[in-house]
Amino acid sequence: MYSYIARQPIFDQRQQLIGYELLFRDGEQNSFPSIDPDEATSRLITEHHFLVGLERITQHKLAFINFTEDSLLYQFPHALDPANTVIEILESVPFSSELLTACRQLHEQGYQLALDDYTFNPQWQRLMPYIHFLKVDIRQNPLPTLAAQLAQLEDFRGKLLAEKVETMEEFQQLKQLGFDYFQGYFFAHPQMLRHKKLGHHQIHLLALIAEAAEPELDFDKLVRVMERDLGLSYKLLRFINSAFYARTKPIQTLKHAMVFMGAIELKKFIALVALSNLAENQQPELLKLSIIRARFCDLIAQASGQAQLQSSAFLTGLLSLIDALLEQPLPQVLTQLPVQDAIKQALLNQQGPLSQPLQLVLHYEQANWQSCQQQLQHLSSEPMDVRAMYLDAIEWAEQLQL
Repeated sequence: MYSYIARQPIFDQRQQLIGYELLFRDGEQNSFPSIDPDEATSRLITEHHFLVGLERITQHKLAFINFTEDSLLYQFPHALDPANTVIEILESVPFSSELLTACRQLHEQGYQLALDDYTFNPQWQRLMPYIHFLKVDIRQNPLPTLAAQLAQLEDFRGKLLAEKVETMEEFQQLKQLGFDYFQGYFFAHPQMLRHKKLGHHQIHLLALIAEAAEPELDFDKLVRVMERDLGLSYKLLRFINSAFYARTKPIQTLKHAMVFMGAIELKKFIALVALSNLAENQQPELLKLSIIRARFCDLIAQASGQAQLQSSAFLTGLLSLIDALLEQPLPQVLTQLPVQDAIKQALLNQQGPLSQPLQLVLHYEQANWQSCQQQLQHLSSEPMDVRAMYLDAIEWAEQLQL
């Protein structure tokens, strides 16, 4: 039996990462209400905190964790470090004197509390002295009516967190309304109206990614390309001489480094470095998410018995946010990036064998566990520990210094 856990980033007004909401479901039961919410919370703690360590998933950022009524009243949060934990009180929890007492005690013990899917109901006023975050779902509370609702909170001294922010325009409007934190995929959606023109440097990097997508690598050609970019050459040598490859003797030449890495790993490295250079002025979490997707797709292809697709699956995941990184429509970017048709089909039309690992990654990120399970059944008849792959992908992305 496997369990799933995913994370969704939370940002401040400067788009700096402050933490993650952790989403848990049972891998075989898939989703609520198939598994009791209290069981889900307890299993998140026992299976992920005690056995894995939530800090591995959050990389020591704040962990926003959902708690139901029973898990709050029976003191479940005490197993977690108050310095790194935000206790989210689910919208399904009814207000009661017992809840008020529990929240006051948790507050005194140093825990930060959040009201999830806050509905501006006056019943929560007595709880406000102990609340640090109010999470407002902007799909349930549309922007045109939100300003009047926020006026009810003039005495609230905590932070406002907007959920399900999907566009940069919404992000800017919510900042003006006074929201402090933001959750959603607004950072992963390009601002198409800007229609940025690609510079020569970016076009050069796209060409490098395209070279990494070739079935057979031309080492001499790659050496000539990288010799023209001192920064790329330095990163290659630093990467190959790092502890990651546990070498006893340093490598001195570019071609020696490339041959030592081998074609598969070299393709990944070239694509990673090129993409990191493309993203140098973008939100860091956007690049990190691209790398997590790449590694996740790579591991999924390997675990599902499709080792021949690993390099292509890696590149598919890596390029899945290229439109947001370049602020260009995806079809237009791909016309300048002559990658194989199978990658284009996966990215543009969600079709072909490479679309399956990518779709699994996307469902996983959004905690759509039922769709995850269906996708897993398409990929392999053998069980796969996708939680372990997800943790591996997170740690791999965090450890890379490109």
